[in-house]
Amino acid sequence: MVEKALVLLKKYYGYDSFREGQKEIIENILNGNDVLAVMPTGGGKSICYQIPAMIMEGTTIVISPLISLMKDQVDTLQQLDIPAAYINSSLPLGELNRIIFEACNNKYKLLYVAPERLDSENFIEMLKNIKISMIAVDEAHCVSQWGHDFRPSYLKIRELEKLYKEKPIISAFTATATPAVREDIINLIKLHNHFEIITGFDRVNLKFDVVKLNKKFPYLLKYIEENKEKSGIIYCLTRKLTDEVHNRLITAGYKAVKYHAGLSDAERNKNQDDFLYDNADIIVATNAFGMGIDKLDIRYVIHYNMPKNIESYYQEAGRAGRDGEASECILLFNPSDIVMNNFLIESSIDESNKSNEYAKLREMINYCNTDKCLRHYIINYFDSSFNKEKCNNCSNCLSEIESSDITMETQKILSCIYRMEERFGMNVVIDVLKGSSSQRIRMLKFDKLSTYGLMKEYSKDTLKEIIAYLISDGYIIISGDKYPVLKISQTGNAVLRGKQQVTIKKVFSKNNQEDKNILTDYPKDLFEMLRAKRKELAHKLKVAPFIVFSDATLKDMCVKYPLNKEDMLRIKGVGEHKAEKYGEVFIDIISHYVNEHNIQISKLENHKINDEDINNTKTSNKTDKVKKEDTRTISYNLYNEGKNLKEIADIRGFSIVTIEEHLLQCAKLGFDINFDDFIEPEHEKLILEAFNKIGSDKLKPIKEALPHEITYTEIKFALCKNKEGGHTSLQG
Repeated sequence: MVEKALVLLKKYYGYDSFREGQKEIIENILNGNDVLAVMPTGGGKSICYQIPAMIMEGTTIVISPLISLMKDQVDTLQQLDIPAAYINSSLPLGELNRIIFEACNNKYKLLYVAPERLDSENFIEMLKNIKISMIAVDEAHCVSQWGHDFRPSYLKIRELEKLYKEKPIISAFTATATPAVREDIINLIKLHNHFEIITGFDRVNLKFDVVKLNKKFPYLLKYIEENKEKSGIIYCLTRKLTDEVHNRLITAGYKAVKYHAGLSDAERNKNQDDFLYDNADIIVATNAFGMGIDKLDIRYVIHYNMPKNIESYYQEAGRAGRDGEASECILLFNPSDIVMNNFLIESSIDESNKSNEYAKLREMINYCNTDKCLRHYIINYFDSSFNKEKCNNCSNCLSEIESSDITMETQKILSCIYRMEERFGMNVVIDVLKGSSSQRIRMLKFDKLSTYGLMKEYSKDTLKEIIAYLISDGYIIISGDKYPVLKISQTGNAVLRGKQQVTIKKVFSKNNQEDKNILTDYPKDLFEMLRAKRKELAHKLKVAPFIVFSDATLKDMCVKYPLNKEDMLRIKGVGEHKAEKYGEVFIDIISHYVNEHNIQISKLENHKINDEDINNTKTSNKTDKVKKEDTRTISYNLYNEGKNLKEIADIRGFSIVTIEEHLLQCAKLGFDINFDDFIEPEHEKLILEAFNKIGSDKLKPIKEALPHEITYTEIKFALCKNKEGGHTSLQG
């Protein structure tokens, strides 16, 4: 079964091997086991249920909470000729009836539905007529009130097993689930003897940054200007702010759209499509709406306001860099964000759940104030066993400022809290330390304390920053929800007694240091040509560009220069289906680029060697040289048999450009080549005159200086013939 899964992985998705956890999940599903999988955003969750769905008899029902997300996934599957459809409130009645009819006739391998469909008796009746192989629950954290984005309809999933004599397999997937949420998922959707796997929460390609600002928009404008034509999301806490930021970006001349619940369905859909199809670079959206953007090439996510909890933040920030390329997650923080979130909790959260929401908000505030590794803080929230304390890819780890000792300041603050009997909040403590003469301070007789005015030389903002840091690092504990008070922790007591020191640093980031595994060295002009072709194809197909090929796939093409179908199948993310459907048009662009820039075969050999071979070249250079010489010799022997370039290319399955390069390299190595086979006699003189006049080995300027009928092939062979007997390499 796993062997069949691997064949499908290569054929439809273009990958030779599974990512971490995928094989085990697929194996367990195919063996009939329920599954709970916690995998990072971009970790390949959908493959884990899509491949088993293709193998198993019947239809897999996918419960997905986001209409936009299910549409993107179904579009992708349909482009791969995998029978799939979705049912949600966006469908016209006629189309809905057609899909229901076809589903009842078992046409689809995957049927995506919104969880609210489970509240419909008609839909439940329809399910009885479908042979269900599996129920896959996406964003499974939505089942738990302890998580975020709680959706009551998810609780109906556990009732579906009653519809069938044989219980369908249930697989549940999420990227953001604490231990308490995982326990809820198991119990509330009734996983039986399930296989559970956590592949980790880390996304190494994402750089995390917290920027503390009084005025946010100037920073935002500067950042966007420095990242022109990159796709980005800006999350705002309210609709009003979303409208305001969007309008200011439009005024500044940027291609931006907005997305929130106050817009009509038609406007939201149009704006989202403009963003997905690269007609807009930026989308400004509300946090609360839970926008699902399955767009792979989002290069940055900026939170204009601090969100209300770590789960929401990591889920939204995780929209960046789903293709594995370097991307940034920036949170713009101002203390006013705390006030806004407090108001939202008080006005929209049930009384029974407020304490839980306030506790989560405190974790979020602590994230914004810590000077320790931001990545470690986030991941440790979900997985306490994560012990990599420095990532070198967040603003704190990249700080150039040395830590300074604030033990004395900390002792003064803790001493003041102690003398106020740990009964007051931050603002009152700061008033005492500053020596405020307000009526309340005098009434409480705090002006008589030994700590009164002890830190009057510090500004209120500085004291707030120090106290916030002490809270984030656990020296001070916050007690209470709406009106929190400061208490001294056990660690704080150790500082107060002089048994522990406290250090802090302000944060100034180095330049972004991208993950070493991410492609950065590739021809940008070729990449833009491929992007333009991708957009053109996507427009014709009415799908998002990343559905054709991801940015990471295009960059791999720019490095490996695939010149035939065999080469194209070695590109990451290109399977047989996509190679057949799109390969030729991209190969044509790459062939012309290689031709125009006179890129030599020695630069192309990587595309004939897999990643393992590349790693082995350090210890097997001799073997690699033999491989290169062998492939040229085969082409040369066919040439000696009287075959022309096209015939050799057809026999070998290579492009004509590749065969030309083989023969040119053989000529430079001293093999006997009849140059008259490739050059018209009257053209050779013109080529050499143009070469001597221009004085460049680059082919394009020489070609442009010659009559139109003279080909690149003639130019290359003429220059090779007349350069020291063909032994001097031409420049690319």
